[in-house]
Amino acid sequence: MTWEREQTQTAAVSETAAVFVGRVRLRSQDQRSLDAKASIAGHENEGENTMTNWMELEQKYYFHIINRMPLVIVRGQDSRVWDEDGKQYLDFVAGWAVLTLGHCSPIVVEALKEQAEKLILCSNQFYNIPQLELVQMLVENSCLDKAFLSNSGAEANEGAIKLARKYGKVHLNGAYEVITTLKSFHGRTLAMVAATGKPAYQESFKPLPAGFINVEYNNIEALKTATTDRTCAIMLEPVQGEGGVNVPDLDYLKQVRAWCDERGILLIFDEVQTGVGRLGTLWGYQQFGVEPDIMTVAKGLGSGVPIGAFLGKEKTAVFTPGDHGSTYGGNALMSAVGKAVLSHVLEKDIPGHVAKIGAYMTSKLEELNAKDPRIIEVRGRGLLQAIEFDREMSDAVVRNCLSKGLLLNAVKPTAIRFMPPLTIGEAEVDEAIAILSRALDETTVEAPEAQTGP
Repeated sequence: MTWEREQTQTAAVSETAAVFVGRVRLRSQDQRSLDAKASIAGHENEGENTMTNWMELEQKYYFHIINRMPLVIVRGQDSRVWDEDGKQYLDFVAGWAVLTLGHCSPIVVEALKEQAEKLILCSNQFYNIPQLELVQMLVENSCLDKAFLSNSGAEANEGAIKLARKYGKVHLNGAYEVITTLKSFHGRTLAMVAATGKPAYQESFKPLPAGFINVEYNNIEALKTATTDRTCAIMLEPVQGEGGVNVPDLDYLKQVRAWCDERGILLIFDEVQTGVGRLGTLWGYQQFGVEPDIMTVAKGLGSGVPIGAFLGKEKTAVFTPGDHGSTYGGNALMSAVGKAVLSHVLEKDIPGHVAKIGAYMTSKLEELNAKDPRIIEVRGRGLLQAIEFDREMSDAVVRNCLSKGLLLNAVKPTAIRFMPPLTIGEAEVDEAIAILSRALDETTVEAPEAQTGP
């Protein structure tokens, strides 16, 4: 039983949710497996292997943009998912740090059901209440003053860059360049590929949009050297997620803040992955005692539904009507879910829970580190953590864990990322560590040859 389910039932969020949670708690794992098998019965094709068919279907019709793991997920609940054969998996990927409250949380389900019966979408030519309630909650629980809702993290980052460029045009003599860092990740749109400091992502799409400078992360001198009269902003992740869960030195972000203040430029924090409690505080910037001028959020705000936002301090409010907009951004349905998720995170002190469980997970990973010399580092904050190997073995370990019922992410060839739902408890951590330990014991990858000379 997860900590979150106990909290949800005790609080009796709603009569429907309480009944749902009680029903789920009474189910045995065997019954869950039977339910999963029944749920896909209608998709079976005259006894053929359904998984193989779905994989063939993907190969035939879907652009090949990712090398998927050999798993077709058909159902999820809390920190668990089930495949088409009813096998259960503990999910420490959580949609790439999206599922704040776990799979199919009653909070999300009830918000969707209730709002879908009232209003799903209206044009932003008109007011809708869930949108305004959500932006009010975001602003009142952050250091920012204004907000705009989008559909994703990439869109939120695009909006933040537009806002910074408009600020540069109005206040900085037309400055338009944004400095970002190597090993960062800001999205898949063309501009955000240019912002993302990963040359391998950029090469196929050159020439890239101008105006982005990528420098070394956690290096204040590199930022200072790259800053010119054309610079309007610096954009960073408080902790780099996709880059390998890279935590900066404690004074780095303070130095960046001071430099931005000295030069009169904006500081943008991309909190798409670190926000909404993921690091053990509501926002990642709170870990480092630094306030941004602009912040972007997404992923965990919807706990499974597509939503994003960018927020800014009053001085950044330079947009005028027509400068920005969105057909679906801030629609009533997604806004109602975002409000429900954020309300729950605040009311139940999910960040406080994450801080405790994150510390527990760190201690268990450190125990693995002590007994396996191939692990050379444990790093991260809260429930965004990683282990680094001395060799390229992460894919082999992740696949071994998959076969044993644990989902993890090989964030790079030498590192595994952990980003479970924020509602897990110590029991789920213990289960994950036990599976990972067995997988490590069974994974043999040769160490790289030592360099003997130039």
